[in-house]
Formats: sequence, structure tokens, C-alpha cells
Amino acid sequence: MVTVLFQSDTDDPAPWRAALARAVPDIDFRVWPEAGAREEIDYALVWKPPSGMLKSLHRLKAILSLGAGVDHIFKDPDLPHGVPITRMVDAGLAVQMSEYALYGVLHFHRHMDRYAEQQRGGEWQQLCAVPPQARSVGVMGLGVLGADFARKAAALGFRVLGWSRSAKHIPGVEAFDGDQGFERFLGRTEVLVNFLPLTPQTRGILDAGTFARLPQGAFLINIARGEHLVEADLLAALDRGALGGAMLDVFSAEPLPVDHPFWRHPRILITPHIAGQAIADLMVEQVVDNIRRIERGEAPLGLVQPDQGY
Repeated sequence: MVTVLFQSDTDDPAPWRAALARAVPDIDFRVWPEAGAREEIDYALVWKPPSGMLKSLHRLKAILSLGAGVDHIFKDPDLPHGVPITRMVDAGLAVQMSEYALYGVLHFHRHMDRYAEQQRGGEWQQLCAVPPQARSVGVMGLGVLGADFARKAAALGFRVLGWSRSAKHIPGVEAFDGDQGFERFLGRTEVLVNFLPLTPQTRGILDAGTFARLPQGAFLINIARGEHLVEADLLAALDRGALGGAMLDVFSAEPLPVDHPFWRHPRILITPHIAGQAIADLMVEQVVDNIRRIERGEAPLGLVQPDQGY
């Protein structure tokens, strides 16, 4: 029998219990904090685990992230050494996040932000349409999720640019890499979509310097991590017109505090971290596959490299 401990303050454990029971009938599924005997736990399926929880599981064979990101796991100062960590590789996330990013691009491309403002003022005015081939969309991060979105945006006719740390080749996407490539990438990006993993190198990358390199009036869509964004720099860029608008799904503090200025800013559209949600029926196959791989002594899918942070 395999024992799995589920922990998340935002995800309902019931669908996971049912989906795992269908796939592995003899599984022992437990929900934190009702962990039972902790020395019996084989796998921890987690999202933002409390500090010290994982260290207390002395028989732990692997830590399985409920999402594509693992920075929430590395925040634990007592993270046990030597325990493999996996992240979700697609498992339904690519479709959801591409949907969200495409909506964001179309929202700004078709002036929906300005039409909403006109509606509030009872104003009837048609704005000039821009063909997609005349609109450049820049994708930061060309991993599984970013590459899926880049291909879909290109299929709609947008001029798609992509930037990553190392060189990537995606049909229909003009790719840039490294520090020099970043400068050229930003200079031609009218809608910037962030898919980067959060690492020490990417923390705060969406700052005044980045915004200043974008064309005047560019738009930002952030669906990666809140810590990528320097919030004060975004507000300043919006207020002086350097940026035309922003659509934000992730924040440094979640839930976003009710007194945060983002809530009331007319150029910011907020959603509560829903771009890619953990849907048990779509993700359970990968979780079960990884458990079986580890039980057979094989490397799991989505194995995280701690030195890289993803």
C-alpha cells in the first residue's frame, strides 16, 4: 500500500481522493493536518506547505507539487535534503493558461479595456481596429506552458516573439535568448506575457527597467508568479502612460489585501490566481505515473533540479 498526504489551503481534497482511489484502489489517502502516523507517509502532494511539515515526514520518497511551479516548496527553510521534488508537466495546465493568456491578449488587442471605460461613461465611440499581424506579442519563458501559448498566438496571426534563458526554436515564433536578446525582445513587444519560472535570477524582472524598454503604451499580462513583479514600478509606469494596462493573476501576497491599490486602479484587471487550476481528473494520471515510476526505481516526470529552482 502507498500512503499519500495531501496538503493545500486552496484545493479541495475530495476530487483528489476520488480520482486517486479510481486509479490506485488500495491507496491510503490522508489530508493534512490529519496525517496520522507520519512515518507511514510515502508521498506528499502539496501546494504551499507550511514550514517544517515536509521535514517531519521521515519516510518521504518524493514531494509532488500540485502545480507547475515549485517556488512555494523551496520557500520552506526546513525543506528536507535529498528528497526528489516533481512539478506538474502540462496535465491540463497548458490549455488553461493558454486560454487565459489568449483572452488577455485579445482583451487589449481589441480595446476591450477602453470600451469598458467608455461604457461606464455612457460613451459610444468606435476605436480603430488593428490586424493581428500588426500586433507583436512577447512571451517570456518558452517552456511547456509558454511554448503552447506562443504557438496558439501565432496561429491566430499575431507576430509572436519569445525570450528564454537558453536558445529555443518554435515554428512561427521569433526567438531571443540571453541578456542581449532580452533587450531586443522587449523593444519590439507590444503585449508582454510572463510565463517564467521564479528563480533568484527572475525575481523582480518585471521592473522599471523592463517597462522602460517596451514600446510606449505596451500591455503586461502576468500569469507566472507575483514575485516577478515590482508592484510600485508597475503603478508608476501605468500612471505616467508608459504602459497602457495590465492583467494580473498572481501576486506577492495572496489573497491580495483589500486595501491594495491594484484593486482600484483603472488600468489593472485582477483575477484570483485562476489561470491554471489544479483539476484532479486531468492531473491524477501524472501523479500516479510518477508514484509508479519511483516505486520501480525510475526517474519521475517533471523532476526538479534544485540548483536551477525548477
